[in-house]
Amino acid sequence: MKSFGLPRSLAWGFLGILIFTMGVGIEQTWLSKYIQQQGMDNELLFTVYGIAVAISSWLSGVIAETVGVRRTMTIGYLLFAVGMALFAGVGMTNMNYPVLVATYALKGLAYPLFAYTFIVWITYRVGKSELGTAQGWFWVMCTGGMDVLGAYYGAFAKTEFGVVTALWTAVAFASVGAAMALWLNRSEDKNLFGGDEAAAESEDKGSKIKELVRGLTIIKDEPKVLMGGIVRMINTLSYFAFLVFMPLYLMSYGIDDSAWATIWGAAFFCNIIFNLVFGVVGDRIGWGRTVGFFGCMGCAASVLLFYYSPMICNEFWFILLCGCLWGVLLAGFVPVGALVPSLVEKRKGAAVSVLNLGAGMAAFVGPLLVKLLKEPLGYEGIVWTLSGIYLVGAAMTYYISREKK
Repeated sequence: MKSFGLPRSLAWGFLGILIFTMGVGIEQTWLSKYIQQQGMDNELLFTVYGIAVAISSWLSGVIAETVGVRRTMTIGYLLFAVGMALFAGVGMTNMNYPVLVATYALKGLAYPLFAYTFIVWITYRVGKSELGTAQGWFWVMCTGGMDVLGAYYGAFAKTEFGVVTALWTAVAFASVGAAMALWLNRSEDKNLFGGDEAAAESEDKGSKIKELVRGLTIIKDEPKVLMGGIVRMINTLSYFAFLVFMPLYLMSYGIDDSAWATIWGAAFFCNIIFNLVFGVVGDRIGWGRTVGFFGCMGCAASVLLFYYSPMICNEFWFILLCGCLWGVLLAGFVPVGALVPSLVEKRKGAAVSVLNLGAGMAAFVGPLLVKLLKEPLGYEGIVWTLSGIYLVGAAMTYYISREKK
């Protein structure tokens, strides 16, 4: 049974994702600015973190099909708890930059193994006709935890408890979320999610190591899947770039940490709503049309509007509204999570891994773009580059979806 398109058998899993990602998002609205204020390289920290996210995101789907979703998510939770404990207890307490980089990278390895692996579970448990809606619900929970509740709570906790204590609470949120998703969730995880036929198929192909390697070769065997992964990277490129430079840019227009957290949280509150809306829209009018028009072309325009908003009208509410429009149009990419697995009859977990790699690559490429382009082009040049990349994504989406729903 389903409620508003939410699979009830996975309900505890969805709630667990919400709580877990609150822990992931606690520091995101203030860490970049805080690290820079300590005289350290914030861009390098986020770039290394992004590399770790990219690696883990790519491997999450095929590892899940190799060892099982619960085991993969458990590994992700344990790595997250260790990484954040060391980040808070050693790195931030002593302001030891090498430790900060290493432990933040460990967090980057951890959270995709937990959160993105759940996408594989959804892909196997939800029918094709409702897969876009289910993907929308996943991003409702993920975005709601990381970018709304996590952002608002993180700004509050930093002010009330201090930086180190706020970071320690991330471990508590992750632990509660993991308990919900792994032990209270009733949906079965037997035979690598696909039932007896999926298990038999895996056994026919030899060892689990061979299956893992085979899953990674999908980018060679299925070029459209690779292109879909690139579109997924383009989706959140501005997200990760904005995390690095937007708080610093808006500071010159009088937007402090609290105001920035409000803008960010409001943008992704709207994003939550439209994650579900665009999931339904994609199921109705076509996944490719939704991603290409609302996602790619919409973001090409909205990143520029968000950047120029304080120049157009330096009023808090106007900047917030422009940020919300950007958040809404980011949600236009939700159906790519249904489109790309539909390109293959089998190896859907491997296809999801390519999507996850795209999501992870955005965490790396976004900060890297800021680091490489800030000096020669400035923040304005970075934003125009992002807008152009979104237009390239529109062309790619048209190509990979022209024979698909």
